[in-house]
Amino acid sequence: MTDLVIGADGLARCGWGASTPDYAVYHDTEWGRPVRGDDALYERLTLEAFQSGLSWLTILRKRAAFRAAFAGFRIETVAGYDERDVQRLLADAGIVRNRAKIEAAVANARAALDLPDGLAALLWSFAPPPRAGRPASFAEVPAVTAESTALAKTLRKRGFRFVGPTTSYALMQATGMVDDHLTGCHVRPASGRDGMEAMYDTGVPA
Repeated sequence: MTDLVIGADGLARCGWGASTPDYAVYHDTEWGRPVRGDDALYERLTLEAFQSGLSWLTILRKRAAFRAAFAGFRIETVAGYDERDVQRLLADAGIVRNRAKIEAAVANARAALDLPDGLAALLWSFAPPPRAGRPASFAEVPAVTAESTALAKTLRKRGFRFVGPTTSYALMQATGMVDDHLTGCHVRPASGRDGMEAMYDTGVPA
């Protein structure tokens, strides 16, 4: 995959973001933009966990079904799910029907509900200081960092599941805790967007 790709629209994108129309929309409108709402972050955490062992494209294409199945990823609602809900989700062909991941999503909602300052406060406390510049190539983008390893360790201590260091770093990338858009990508850095954070607090792209 080419690191930076110029699309038919003349815009430069990170190579993965130019590979399919679904990726292009996600890359351009959501990936790397700061997300600070608890429910919105719970959604991203849940989807990253479901993605384990699968392609992210599969998850993106099922995202609407996931939102319907998990009550819009409202933490308080999902925390109240019981075995009947697990069975309902296992029968839902629109999502990834994996019992361990479904049960982890419920357990993670309960763990998030127990956090004294909320999920956003905990996750963002592990965000690294901004880098001086963006990575020049995919080779400069890590899969795991000290911060993601520490975050995963803390989440597991708090009762969260499917939250290893790699998943934690993918979450950091997706929610703007780090900016891994490549140098030359048309997506502007977060500091250059007026009020964009508020657009992503609900988990629904504007």
